Amino acid sequence: MPLTDRWLALGLWVVLSAAGIAAARIDFFPPAGAREAQVADAAFRLLMRLAAPVFALVVTVLVVALARRRGHGDPPPDAVVGPEHPAVPRAWFGLTAALAAYVIYNPGLVGIHEMRGDPQADVVVRVDATSWYWEVTYPESGVRSREVVLPAGRRVRVEITSRDVLHSFWIPAFRTKVDAVPGLRTVLLVTPTTVATSETHHAYRLQCAELCGTGHDTMRATVRVVDEATFRRWLQEQRRTARPGRP
Repeated sequence: MPLTDRWLALGLWVVLSAAGIAAARIDFFPPAGAREAQVADAAFRLLMRLAAPVFALVVTVLVVALARRRGHGDPPPDAVVGPEHPAVPRAWFGLTAALAAYVIYNPGLVGIHEMRGDPQADVVVRVDATSWYWEVTYPESGVRSREVVLPAGRRVRVEITSRDVLHSFWIPAFRTKVDAVPGLRTVLLVTPTTVATSETHHAYRLQCAELCGTGHDTMRATVRVVDEATFRRWLQEQRRTARPGRP
């Protein structure tokens, strides 16, 4: 490859890499309403910054190859079909292997530890999925509800199951989801950080994320994250007005 083309390729790679890294700063996501959402968003941005130079290199090689061969017909019989230097594939393998090992560690293992490393919870909530609605129970208070009310700043253990078919528990503002499986209680740990409701942003809703039947799109529930005092008052109010056998 002529020296001029190499400098142009290097310039194109630098520009594309910089654009990709800069794009990682754009806020693509709905509001992060939990500590786990902040971890997930940070992991996504880190992966995007790491992937940008690799993707830019692939695009650069493709663009240079198309530009050099365009209009020149078939390559000559003695054309070099492999890298011009044997160190190139070795360096490519070593770089991508090291990058893969790093992302397994961070954000892979580090992120899992940050999101699930602490099994202790301040509040336990049980969620039962049925076609096509959610029933929420607070076993420590004996309260049942059709909406999810959580205290901000408290670690919550959500125990989820299904009474019929496979569903999936998903609150977009929390970024985490887990399947609701018949005969099994799956667990999700979350720490809400922001006082908000479904009325202030649609990301605060409990939505089934598993195609479960004709009413799948309507299987949602209101989510409210409130301060500690409001949460306690809400529990007391629910206990006072509860009717036996009705959520």
